Amino acid sequence: MKKTILITMLLASFIIFSQEKMITKSGTIIFDASFPSFDEVKGTNSNVTFVLNPATGEIASLAIMKGFEFKIALMEEHFNESYMETDQYPKAIFRGQIEDFDTSRLTEDFKDYIIKGKLELHGKTKEINANAKIRKFGPRITVLSNFSVNTSDFSVPVPALIKYKLASEVTIKITAVLMREWN
Repeated sequence: MKKTILITMLLASFIIFSQEKMITKSGTIIFDASFPSFDEVKGTNSNVTFVLNPATGEIASLAIMKGFEFKIALMEEHFNESYMETDQYPKAIFRGQIEDFDTSRLTEDFKDYIIKGKLELHGKTKEINANAKIRKFGPRITVLSNFSVNTSDFSVPVPALIKYKLASEVTIKITAVLMREWN
């Protein structure tokens, strides 16, 4: 009886440890909707939550839209009130999978991966395929990614008066340094 309980507890601990998540609440997203010859339209949010399941390669992130900061305060106000309508759509969520992810193959050198998933933004959901560079350094896994989205895919309203000052294709850069979550 004691042996059965011990074996059951040992197996349960392996399952729990293999499902440990890696997390950061200080990931960074930078988006750039600048158009040449006009003011820079660039926002940075350094309080983005990223979660990685190293056993499966599942990855998710959550960004509070009001967390984006701009060099010009008026741009931040317009971003929140007129374009992203952050009172109505307060967050952006990504859920996806890192293809062929295997933590045992990670080294201190960045390796190229593809992340596929769904981005929920401004009340719309869009399939995203993004290139990523991933490495493991000590207990940390770093994920760097760049991809682009179109404002029209997420029904972001851009007034005709300033349409020529904003790029319709927005570049997004992500940096996340994840560590094991300790309960």
